[in-house]
Amino acid sequence: MTPRPELLVSVDVGGTLGMADGPGLTMRLVEASPLPPARTREILRSSLHTRPALTDSLVHEVCEAIKVPSATFPRDVPPAPFILYPGTTEALRRISAVATIVTLSNVTCVDADTDGMRTLLSPWVSDFFPSCRIGHTKPDPRAFHTVTDHFGTVPSGLIHIGDDWTCDIVGAVEAGATAIWISRGRQIPDESLLVDHGVLTAHDLAAAATHIQHLAARSAT
Repeated sequence: MTPRPELLVSVDVGGTLGMADGPGLTMRLVEASPLPPARTREILRSSLHTRPALTDSLVHEVCEAIKVPSATFPRDVPPAPFILYPGTTEALRRISAVATIVTLSNVTCVDADTDGMRTLLSPWVSDFFPSCRIGHTKPDPRAFHTVTDHFGTVPSGLIHIGDDWTCDIVGAVEAGATAIWISRGRQIPDESLLVDHGVLTAHDLAAAATHIQHLAARSAT
């Protein structure tokens, strides 16, 4: 039996591994709401993204919070096909050689296509932790702790990779995990996190894979 790698890596999905080919439920609601987009996303993260099923009471609650008429709520939105960025599969293969990989994503029960993701990311990704299943969204530390608790490790034993500075990086740091930010050429929002908490930056997942390989080599010595 092949031993499980010592390193545990959680990876964000949208914006890190690839992008949905079309608007999902969240994007449609953000566009429909008169509230500022960032505020709408924050409301959806704390309500819609943490529920395992779309009920009438949930629809009413969400619509009231984002000021959208319940009658216009898009109920029959199929998950948009997910398109991997070039190089994602190879990067995951490299990471999986030295670490156990899981996904950790903020996603609605409507947009979460776990079976499709499993087919797309097999055999490199071992498990999937969508917020609608675990009941917590990043940057809530409980989202990250759900992963570490599942694997029986401490938060400091988790490395999280993501492209959203607040949800992925600040969230991982506050949870006690190591964070790797996928920058794609963007300016670092807060360089103090790099110095004070050892946050690593990578242009893309391939560069993040190199960081993981270096961390694995260091932990083996």
